[in-house]
Amino acid sequence: MDRSGIFETIIGMVVIAVAAAFMVYAYGVSGRNIGADHYRLEAVFGRVDGVTVGSEVRIAGVKIGSVAANRLNSDTYEADVELSIVADVQIPDDSVAKIVSDGFLGGAHVAIEPGASEEMMREGEKITITQGSVDLLGLAVQSFTNQSGGGGNTSDAGETELDPLGEL
Repeated sequence: MDRSGIFETIIGMVVIAVAAAFMVYAYGVSGRNIGADHYRLEAVFGRVDGVTVGSEVRIAGVKIGSVAANRLNSDTYEADVELSIVADVQIPDDSVAKIVSDGFLGGAHVAIEPGASEEMMREGEKITITQGSVDLLGLAVQSFTNQSGGGGNTSDAGETELDPLGEL
């Protein structure tokens, strides 16, 4: 084998090694790494804007798992979300799961606020208290259109307007 053939073989092996490392990384962050060190919980949300498979699940800002799956329930038109939680972290059964935005332009994650119950959730159980994502852009547009609609209080000299309750 000549010198250029050996060089091409080495470059090919490096490319294959990098591709394999990328596949291992992608599998790890996909939320599909369920094993003895993880357990699954379920939650139902009205909206899950920005949450995808692999999104983080956090308690107090610390990652404790990831979203393993999300799908539309065709009967209720709500999002069924499957969470993969690290086995070391036990979650009280009265905990609250919320969809929280990572920023105004960023994605979102599932934030769990632990309850005070002494009973802990087990594999396959459902978090019953949830809060879906908030449409920040819709709220901003609604706030802007309500303020610019001309329905605000303008007081001219000599004129008094009634407040919403009908008092002066």
